[in-house]
Amino acid sequence: MKPSTTHKKRAPKFEPITLSEQDGVRYLHFGTEWVQGAMRIRRPYSIELEYAQQMMAWMLFIEQPQHIVQLGLGTGALTKFCYREYPEAQITAVELNPNVIEVCRSMFRLPVNDDRLNVIQQDADLFVNELQHRRRLDVLQIDLYDATARGPVLDTPEFYRACAQCLRSTGIATINLFGDHPSFKKNIAAIHTAFDHVLALPEVHQGNIVVIAFKSAPAFDFANLYQRATTIRVTTKLPAHAWVNDIKTVLEAG
Repeated sequence: MKPSTTHKKRAPKFEPITLSEQDGVRYLHFGTEWVQGAMRIRRPYSIELEYAQQMMAWMLFIEQPQHIVQLGLGTGALTKFCYREYPEAQITAVELNPNVIEVCRSMFRLPVNDDRLNVIQQDADLFVNELQHRRRLDVLQIDLYDATARGPVLDTPEFYRACAQCLRSTGIATINLFGDHPSFKKNIAAIHTAFDHVLALPEVHQGNIVVIAFKSAPAFDFANLYQRATTIRVTTKLPAHAWVNDIKTVLEAG
């Protein structure tokens, strides 16, 4: 892959979209067995997968975001959740494959665009390199996978630096990686070049590792973080105390 500094549009080759259902959960696939996202049919605005829940760990540090951006739509789980939970925020999702957007709206209850929600059909690399987004975002949620779902399709230092440049000084990116794939070390190294402080949470059972990347290193006040986690748990039912425990474990391990 050429460095993202060339900003050349990738020629898309879209794999067929397939769906499956099991035990009340609908799954999205790109023509393989790998899961690209999930939705519990009775709770379409909840976040089903554990790694996707961890992608919301930025909530511990940012209480009232103004602009949240999702790179890679999947089933729209994070986008829908943020749209519901943050009624004062602008929510943007960037997805290269127009078929994914269509399926999200028809099968995964993604709302249509309005004055707060903007789902864009665009290359994520082009989006983060547009000057209009510089220092405008509070949160970036990055989940960019191909059909095999084993490594991000954008993983260069240039890409992650462009992501960091889109964030305000207190901004945070959460990034979905796979711990048992060769792409993991490459991505971690690239993320470290772009962000002031980087934490890789412990691997969850699906093999995912969620990375929290801070534009500016925060003060880790654990009394405050546990208090914030209680609020998140009560209001959203997300397992925020586990996130704080994981962050504490990672920091103590050095």
